Amino acid sequence: MVSSTSGVTVLIPGAINPRTLSRLETGFRLERIASGDASLVTPQLARDVRGIAAFVPIRAAFIDALPKLEIVASFGVGYDAIDAKHCAARGIMVTNTPDVLTEEVADTAIGLLINTVRELPKAEAWLRAGRWVKDGNYPLTRLSLRGRHVGIFGMGRIGRAIARRLEAMDLKVSYHNRRPVDDAHYDYYPSLVDLAKAVDTLICVAPGGASTEKAVNDRVLTMLGANGIFINIGRGSTVDEAALIAALQNGTIRAAGLDVFADEPRVPQALIDLPNVSLLPHVGSASQHTRAAMADLVADNLYGWFERGRALTPVPETAGIKAS
Repeated sequence: MVSSTSGVTVLIPGAINPRTLSRLETGFRLERIASGDASLVTPQLARDVRGIAAFVPIRAAFIDALPKLEIVASFGVGYDAIDAKHCAARGIMVTNTPDVLTEEVADTAIGLLINTVRELPKAEAWLRAGRWVKDGNYPLTRLSLRGRHVGIFGMGRIGRAIARRLEAMDLKVSYHNRRPVDDAHYDYYPSLVDLAKAVDTLICVAPGGASTEKAVNDRVLTMLGANGIFINIGRGSTVDEAALIAALQNGTIRAAGLDVFADEPRVPQALIDLPNVSLLPHVGSASQHTRAAMADLVADNLYGWFERGRALTPVPETAGIKAS
């Protein structure tokens, strides 16, 4: 039996999860290029491509180079690297992969928080280096989670999952969002500065984009205070990285735990050199289980669009777009 999608060409710019690739190659005609560079679009691709499966930035020029494009299926919950507004203006569907990574990223956020406060990676390194035998017990950590008040910047799916975990740890939770969340019973602060002033621990789960660019700046960090802890599990672009480095160096805040950075995978040496920072290489959703679920959702969005005229997880900018 010939699939109804067998004549549909889907373009994969750059690398993609192998599971996504295996799911798509059984039903679509696939084309691959090195990146989302408009100059790589050949006349044949411009004529044939109707869908994109992407784990790379997709900008307006690339979108415009593909006049038959109907859908961009993005791998990841954050889609700030996709020009969704331009797609919406052209009637192109954009999808992402929410929900399936929520719990994994929330787990990582809590792990990063604990690592930052209790210095568990350093304690393990102490043991592995033989220092427990040679030098005795690992020094008592100056910080503890006990009695802390945690602020969450970005009370979406992941923010709420983190908040549930923090409540189970008997910690007070407050939040800042663009607007109050109807079913969130935590204290809401209308500005990030107000939230930072009220709490001593700030977890950033905010999406990237112009509206959050360097939102965590020197004023926010100053309000967080000398006992403050900053955790970022969202996007590196939401933080003024130079201001954060200065705040950690001069004691404006006490410590930070970071899974995301402004120019990944290039992490500033100044951050690497700091003793009061816990660093991870953007592993928030990086388990085989969760990445497989994300890969399936990318494929399912493409199959849903071309077989039934319906995407499973459209982003808000394109939620009203219908298949022609």
